[in-house]
Amino acid sequence: MAQTNNSWQETKRKERIKSRRRQREAALERERLIQEQRDRERRQQTIIGVVTVAIIVIAALIIGGALIYNNYKKNHQDVASGRQERYAAVQAVKVKPSYATSEGGFVLSKNGIGKKAAGAPTVEEYMDFICPGCGSANRALDATLIKMVDAGQINMEVHPEGFLDASSTDNYSTRAAAAVVYVLENDPNHALQFITSLFSSENQPGEASNYVPVTNAKIQKIARSAGVDATVAKKSTSGKYTAWVQAMAKYTPYRSELWNVSGSNKGAMTTPTFRINKHFWDYSASSKSGSDWKTLFLHAIGMNKANIGVTGKLPSIGASGKPIA
Repeated sequence: MAQTNNSWQETKRKERIKSRRRQREAALERERLIQEQRDRERRQQTIIGVVTVAIIVIAALIIGGALIYNNYKKNHQDVASGRQERYAAVQAVKVKPSYATSEGGFVLSKNGIGKKAAGAPTVEEYMDFICPGCGSANRALDATLIKMVDAGQINMEVHPEGFLDASSTDNYSTRAAAAVVYVLENDPNHALQFITSLFSSENQPGEASNYVPVTNAKIQKIARSAGVDATVAKKSTSGKYTAWVQAMAKYTPYRSELWNVSGSNKGAMTTPTFRINKHFWDYSASSKSGSDWKTLFLHAIGMNKANIGVTGKLPSIGASGKPIA
Protein backbone atom coordinates (compact mmCIF):
# COMPACT_ATOMS: atom_id res chain seq x y z
CA MET A 1 0.00 0.00 0.00
CA ALA A 2 2.85 2.33 0.95
CA GLN A 3 4.60 1.53 -2.33
CA THR A 4 1.42 2.35 -4.28
CA ASN A 5 1.07 5.66 -2.44
CA ASN A 6 4.71 6.53 -3.14
CA SER A 7 4.21 5.69 -6.79
CA TRP A 8 1.16 7.93 -6.95
CA GLN A 9 3.05 10.78 -5.30
CA GLU A 10 5.96 10.34 -7.68
CA THR A 11 3.58 10.45 -10.64
CA LYS A 12 2.02 13.66 -9.30
CA ARG A 13 5.46 15.19 -8.75
CA LYS A 14 6.47 14.44 -12.33
CA GLU A 15 3.22 15.91 -13.59
CA ARG A 16 3.86 19.11 -11.60
CA ILE A 17 7.36 19.33 -13.03
CA LYS A 18 6.03 18.87 -16.55
CA SER A 19 3.31 21.46 -15.91
CA ARG A 20 5.86 24.02 -14.67
CA ARG A 21 8.09 23.24 -17.66
CA ARG A 22 5.18 23.79 -20.05
CA GLN A 23 4.34 27.07 -18.32
CA ARG A 24 7.95 28.24 -18.60
CA GLU A 25 8.08 27.23 -22.25
CA ALA A 26 4.78 29.02 -22.91
CA ALA A 27 6.08 32.13 -21.17
CA LEU A 28 9.29 32.04 -23.19
CA GLU A 29 7.31 31.58 -26.39
CA ARG A 30 5.09 34.55 -25.52
CA GLU A 31 8.18 36.65 -24.80
CA ARG A 32 9.73 35.56 -28.10
CA LEU A 33 6.59 36.50 -30.03
CA ILE A 34 6.40 39.85 -28.25
CA GLN A 35 10.05 40.57 -29.05
CA GLU A 36 9.52 39.61 -32.69
CA GLN A 37 6.56 41.98 -32.86
CA ARG A 38 8.66 44.77 -31.32
CA ASP A 39 11.43 44.11 -33.83
CA ARG A 40 8.93 44.22 -36.70
CA GLU A 41 7.52 47.49 -35.41
CA ARG A 42 10.98 48.99 -35.15
CA ARG A 43 11.66 48.02 -38.76
CA GLN A 44 8.37 49.43 -39.98
CA GLN A 45 7.27 53.00 -40.47
CA THR A 46 6.88 55.27 -37.49
CA ILE A 47 3.37 56.61 -37.11
CA ILE A 48 3.49 60.38 -36.71
CA GLY A 49 -0.13 61.40 -36.53
CA VAL A 50 -3.48 59.78 -36.96
CA VAL A 51 -6.55 61.64 -38.04
CA THR A 52 -9.65 59.59 -37.37
CA VAL A 53 -12.21 59.82 -40.14
CA ALA A 54 -15.80 58.68 -39.65
CA ILE A 55 -16.46 55.33 -41.35
CA ILE A 56 -19.64 55.35 -43.38
CA VAL A 57 -21.32 51.95 -43.63
CA ILE A 58 -24.58 50.98 -45.24
CA ALA A 59 -26.42 50.22 -42.01
CA ALA A 60 -25.32 53.48 -40.47
CA LEU A 61 -26.40 55.39 -43.52
CA ILE A 62 -29.88 53.88 -43.15
CA ILE A 63 -30.10 54.47 -39.39
CA GLY A 64 -28.50 57.90 -39.05
CA GLY A 65 -27.03 59.19 -42.25
CA ALA A 66 -27.40 62.87 -41.39
CA LEU A 67 -25.62 62.50 -38.07
CA ILE A 68 -22.74 60.57 -39.60
CA TYR A 69 -22.38 63.05 -42.44
CA ASN A 70 -22.26 65.91 -39.95
CA ASN A 71 -19.58 64.15 -37.87
CA TYR A 72 -17.55 63.39 -41.00
CA LYS A 73 -17.84 66.99 -42.14
CA LYS A 74 -16.91 68.32 -38.69
CA ASN A 75 -13.85 66.07 -38.55
CA HIS A 76 -12.52 67.46 -41.80
CA GLN A 77 -13.31 70.99 -40.69
CA ASP A 78 -11.29 70.38 -37.51
CA VAL A 79 -8.37 69.09 -39.58
CA ALA A 80 -8.50 72.11 -41.89
CA SER A 81 -8.71 74.46 -38.92
CA GLY A 82 -5.81 72.72 -37.19
CA ARG A 83 -3.71 72.92 -40.33
CA GLN A 84 -4.32 76.64 -40.69
CA GLU A 85 -3.56 77.28 -37.03
CA ARG A 86 -0.28 75.37 -37.14
CA TYR A 87 0.77 76.92 -40.42
CA ALA A 88 0.22 80.36 -38.87
CA ALA A 89 2.50 79.26 -36.02
CA VAL A 90 5.21 78.33 -38.55
CA GLN A 91 4.94 81.76 -40.15
CA ALA A 92 5.17 83.42 -36.72
CA VAL A 93 8.60 81.91 -36.03
CA LYS A 94 11.12 84.75 -36.04
CA VAL A 95 14.10 82.91 -37.54
CA LYS A 96 13.16 80.91 -40.64
CA PRO A 97 15.49 79.30 -43.20
CA SER A 98 15.68 81.31 -46.42
CA TYR A 99 15.88 78.31 -48.77
CA ALA A 100 12.86 76.47 -47.38
CA THR A 101 9.76 76.14 -49.53
CA SER A 102 6.40 77.27 -48.19
CA GLU A 103 5.88 73.70 -46.90
CA GLY A 104 9.29 73.41 -45.28
CA GLY A 105 11.25 71.52 -47.94
CA PHE A 106 14.70 72.17 -49.40
CA VAL A 107 15.14 71.45 -53.11
CA LEU A 108 18.57 70.19 -54.18
CA SER A 109 19.65 69.56 -57.77
CA LYS A 110 22.70 69.63 -60.01
CA ASN A 111 22.03 73.36 -60.29
CA GLY A 112 22.33 73.95 -56.57
CA ILE A 113 19.81 74.61 -53.84
CA GLY A 114 16.38 75.92 -54.79
CA LYS A 115 16.96 75.43 -58.52
CA LYS A 116 15.31 72.45 -60.16
CA ALA A 117 16.85 70.53 -63.05
CA ALA A 118 14.47 70.75 -66.01
CA GLY A 119 12.63 67.59 -67.04
CA ALA A 120 13.62 65.64 -63.94
CA PRO A 121 11.14 64.30 -61.39
CA THR A 122 11.14 65.83 -57.91
CA VAL A 123 11.42 63.38 -55.04
CA GLU A 124 10.29 64.58 -51.61
CA GLU A 125 11.31 62.77 -48.46
CA TYR A 126 9.98 63.50 -44.97
CA MET A 127 12.46 62.11 -42.45
CA ASP A 128 13.18 61.94 -38.75
CA PHE A 129 16.75 61.13 -37.81
CA ILE A 130 15.89 58.68 -35.03
CA CYS A 131 13.22 56.85 -37.08
CA PRO A 132 14.33 53.24 -37.79
CA GLY A 133 12.31 53.06 -41.03
CA CYS A 134 13.94 56.26 -42.27
CA GLY A 135 17.34 54.82 -41.48
CA SER A 136 16.61 51.66 -43.45
CA ALA A 137 15.31 53.63 -46.44
CA ASN A 138 18.15 56.14 -46.49
CA ARG A 139 20.91 53.59 -46.04
CA ALA A 140 19.52 51.74 -49.05
CA LEU A 141 18.75 54.77 -51.22
CA ASP A 142 21.12 57.63 -50.42
CA ALA A 143 24.02 56.61 -52.67
CA THR A 144 21.60 56.25 -55.60
CA LEU A 145 19.80 59.52 -54.84
CA ILE A 146 23.05 61.49 -54.64
CA LYS A 147 24.30 60.08 -57.96
CA MET A 148 21.01 60.92 -59.63
CA VAL A 149 20.94 64.44 -58.19
CA ASP A 150 24.50 65.08 -59.41
CA ALA A 151 23.59 63.78 -62.89
CA GLY A 152 20.48 65.94 -63.13
CA GLN A 153 18.21 62.88 -63.17
CA ILE A 154 16.14 63.90 -60.15
CA ASN A 155 15.52 66.91 -57.94
CA MET A 156 15.66 66.01 -54.26
CA GLU A 157 13.41 67.84 -51.81
CA VAL A 158 14.32 67.02 -48.23
CA HIS A 159 12.14 67.71 -45.19
CA PRO A 160 14.19 67.32 -41.98
CA GLU A 161 11.59 66.81 -39.22
CA GLY A 162 11.65 66.68 -35.43
CA PHE A 163 8.70 64.38 -34.84
CA LEU A 164 10.19 61.89 -32.41
CA ASP A 165 11.78 63.86 -29.57
CA ALA A 166 9.90 61.64 -27.11
CA SER A 167 11.97 58.70 -28.37
CA SER A 168 15.14 60.25 -26.94
CA THR A 169 16.13 61.85 -23.65
CA ASP A 170 17.59 65.02 -25.17
CA ASN A 171 15.35 66.02 -28.10
CA TYR A 172 17.68 64.36 -30.58
CA SER A 173 15.19 64.49 -33.46
CA THR A 174 14.86 68.26 -33.30
CA ARG A 175 18.58 68.87 -32.68
CA ALA A 176 19.61 66.71 -35.64
CA ALA A 177 16.98 68.24 -37.93
CA ALA A 178 17.96 71.79 -36.92
CA ALA A 179 21.62 70.95 -37.61
CA VAL A 180 20.70 69.65 -41.08
CA VAL A 181 18.70 72.82 -41.79
CA TYR A 182 21.70 74.93 -40.78
CA VAL A 183 23.93 72.99 -43.18
CA LEU A 184 21.33 73.30 -45.95
CA GLU A 185 21.40 77.05 -45.46
CA ASN A 186 25.17 77.44 -45.20
CA ASP A 187 26.86 74.51 -46.97
CA PRO A 188 24.15 72.91 -49.16
CA ASN A 189 26.68 71.08 -51.34
CA HIS A 190 27.35 68.73 -48.42
CA ALA A 191 23.82 68.50 -47.03
CA LEU A 192 22.92 65.16 -48.62
CA GLN A 193 26.20 63.66 -47.45
CA PHE A 194 25.46 64.92 -43.93
CA ILE A 195 22.01 63.32 -44.00
CA THR A 196 23.58 60.08 -45.21
CA SER A 197 26.08 60.13 -42.35
CA LEU A 198 23.41 60.78 -39.72
CA PHE A 199 21.49 57.74 -40.96
CA SER A 200 24.51 55.43 -41.12
CA SER A 201 24.37 52.34 -38.92
CA GLU A 202 27.32 53.69 -37.00
CA ASN A 203 25.73 57.05 -36.22
CA GLN A 204 21.94 56.64 -36.03
CA PRO A 205 20.97 56.15 -32.39
CA GLY A 206 18.45 53.62 -31.13
CA GLU A 207 15.06 54.85 -29.98
CA ALA A 208 13.24 54.85 -26.64
CA SER A 209 14.88 52.41 -24.19
CA ASN A 210 17.67 51.77 -26.71
CA TYR A 211 18.60 55.44 -26.97
CA VAL A 212 22.08 56.53 -25.90
CA PRO A 213 22.48 60.33 -25.61
CA VAL A 214 24.12 62.05 -28.58
CA THR A 215 26.03 65.23 -27.79
CA ASN A 216 26.13 68.32 -29.98
CA ALA A 217 29.85 67.70 -30.35
CA LYS A 218 29.06 64.29 -31.86
CA ILE A 219 26.63 65.85 -34.36
CA GLN A 220 29.29 68.40 -35.31
CA LYS A 221 31.82 65.59 -35.79
CA ILE A 222 29.41 63.71 -38.06
CA ALA A 223 28.93 66.89 -40.11
CA ARG A 224 32.69 67.37 -40.52
CA SER A 225 33.12 63.73 -41.53
CA ALA A 226 30.55 64.35 -44.29
CA GLY A 227 32.66 67.17 -45.70
CA VAL A 228 30.76 70.06 -44.12
CA ASP A 229 32.86 73.17 -43.58
CA ALA A 230 34.31 73.09 -40.07
CA THR A 231 32.91 76.50 -39.10
CA VAL A 232 29.46 75.57 -40.42
CA ALA A 233 29.59 72.22 -38.60
CA LYS A 234 30.42 73.92 -35.30
CA LYS A 235 27.54 76.37 -35.63
CA SER A 236 25.06 73.77 -36.88
CA THR A 237 24.06 72.83 -33.32
CA SER A 238 23.60 76.41 -32.15
CA GLY A 239 19.83 75.93 -32.18
CA LYS A 240 19.24 78.74 -34.67
CA TYR A 241 16.44 76.84 -36.43
CA THR A 242 15.10 74.86 -33.47
CA ALA A 243 11.87 76.87 -33.13
CA TRP A 244 11.17 76.53 -36.85
CA VAL A 245 11.78 72.75 -36.82
CA GLN A 246 9.46 72.38 -33.82
CA ALA A 247 6.72 74.40 -35.52
CA MET A 248 7.06 72.38 -38.73
CA ALA A 249 6.82 69.11 -36.76
CA LYS A 250 3.44 70.21 -35.43
CA TYR A 251 2.19 71.44 -38.81
CA THR A 252 3.35 68.72 -41.22
CA PRO A 253 1.16 65.83 -39.92
CA TYR A 254 -1.91 67.95 -40.69
CA ARG A 255 -1.11 67.87 -44.41
CA SER A 256 -3.61 65.29 -45.65
CA GLU A 257 -1.68 64.87 -48.89
CA LEU A 258 1.00 63.12 -46.81
CA TRP A 259 -1.31 60.57 -45.21
CA ASN A 260 -1.11 56.91 -46.16
CA VAL A 261 -3.74 55.93 -48.71
CA SER A 262 -3.79 52.20 -48.01
CA GLY A 263 -2.92 49.58 -45.44
CA SER A 264 -3.22 49.61 -41.65
CA ASN A 265 -1.81 53.16 -41.46
CA LYS A 266 -4.34 54.63 -43.88
CA GLY A 267 -5.28 58.14 -42.80
CA ALA A 268 -2.06 58.62 -40.81
CA MET A 269 1.28 60.15 -41.64
CA THR A 270 4.25 57.84 -41.14
CA THR A 271 7.96 58.22 -41.65
CA PRO A 272 9.52 57.84 -44.04
CA THR A 273 7.03 59.54 -46.34
CA PHE A 274 7.83 60.05 -50.01
CA ARG A 275 6.11 62.04 -52.72
CA ILE A 276 7.18 62.01 -56.35
CA ASN A 277 6.16 64.98 -58.50
CA LYS A 278 3.76 65.89 -55.65
CA HIS A 279 2.04 62.50 -55.89
CA PHE A 280 2.03 60.30 -52.78
CA TRP A 281 4.27 57.28 -53.34
CA ASP A 282 2.43 54.29 -51.87
CA TYR A 283 5.49 52.05 -51.88
CA SER A 284 3.90 49.45 -49.59
CA ALA A 285 1.25 48.78 -52.28
CA SER A 286 3.73 48.67 -55.18
CA SER A 287 3.60 45.78 -57.61
CA LYS A 288 7.22 45.27 -56.56
CA SER A 289 6.24 45.06 -52.88
CA GLY A 290 8.66 42.86 -51.01
CA SER A 291 11.62 44.11 -53.02
CA ASP A 292 14.45 46.18 -51.61
CA TRP A 293 14.13 49.97 -51.39
CA LYS A 294 16.32 50.59 -54.43
CA THR A 295 14.28 48.27 -56.67
CA LEU A 296 11.04 49.84 -55.43
CA PHE A 297 12.27 53.36 -56.08
CA LEU A 298 13.72 52.76 -59.54
CA HIS A 299 10.50 51.01 -60.56
CA ALA A 300 8.41 53.92 -59.25
CA ILE A 301 10.23 56.53 -61.33
CA GLY A 302 10.78 54.35 -64.40
CA MET A 303 14.55 54.18 -64.24
CA ASN A 304 16.90 51.49 -65.49
CA LYS A 305 19.50 50.53 -62.91
CA ALA A 306 22.23 50.68 -65.53
CA ASN A 307 21.46 54.37 -66.16
CA ILE A 308 21.91 55.59 -62.59
CA GLY A 309 24.21 58.60 -62.65
CA VAL A 310 24.29 58.82 -66.46
CA THR A 311 23.71 62.40 -67.55
CA GLY A 312 20.88 62.74 -70.06
CA LYS A 313 19.17 59.50 -69.07
CA LEU A 314 16.01 60.68 -67.32
CA PRO A 315 13.36 58.60 -65.51
CA SER A 316 10.38 57.78 -67.72
CA ILE A 317 7.84 59.59 -65.53
CA GLY A 318 9.50 62.94 -66.25
CA ALA A 319 8.79 66.06 -64.23
CA SER A 320 5.06 65.56 -63.78
CA GLY A 321 4.23 61.85 -63.99
CA LYS A 322 2.84 59.79 -61.13
CA PRO A 323 4.88 57.06 -59.43
CA ILE A 324 4.53 53.76 -61.25
CA ALA A 325 2.57 51.31 -59.10
